[in-house]
Amino acid sequence: MKVLPDLIIKEWNNRKGPIILTTVNKENIPNSIYATCVSLYNSNTICIADNYLNKTKQNILDGSYGVVLFITEENKSYQIKGQIEYIKEGELYDDMKKWNPKDFPGHAVVALKVEQAYSGAEKLL
Repeated sequence: MKVLPDLIIKEWNNRKGPIILTTVNKENIPNSIYATCVSLYNSNTICIADNYLNKTKQNILDGSYGVVLFITEENKSYQIKGQIEYIKEGELYDDMKKWNPKDFPGHAVVALKVEQAYSGAEKLL
């Protein structure tokens, strides 16, 4: 199991604005969304609440890998790649229900399992 470097964990806590989550469909056409309801669950799992996913949800169910992109207050960008799961019950789902705003539906949680990490073109993991 791969884990994020301490640098990225530190920078995750210093991010500004929403993250960008990218998936691809069966025809390898990318789809990117902004997401604000996100959490670093642990050093190898990033969680995104499914509040209003449509194409992204279908891409995940069809087996897409995912990419999370974020920027820090100092305008440094980081990219994390890995397998993604769509989870409707269990520990990660229960955790999402704690941090997802109560007025959002939280249909499920998207869990990205860390496989690679970059800062710009520099591979960190």
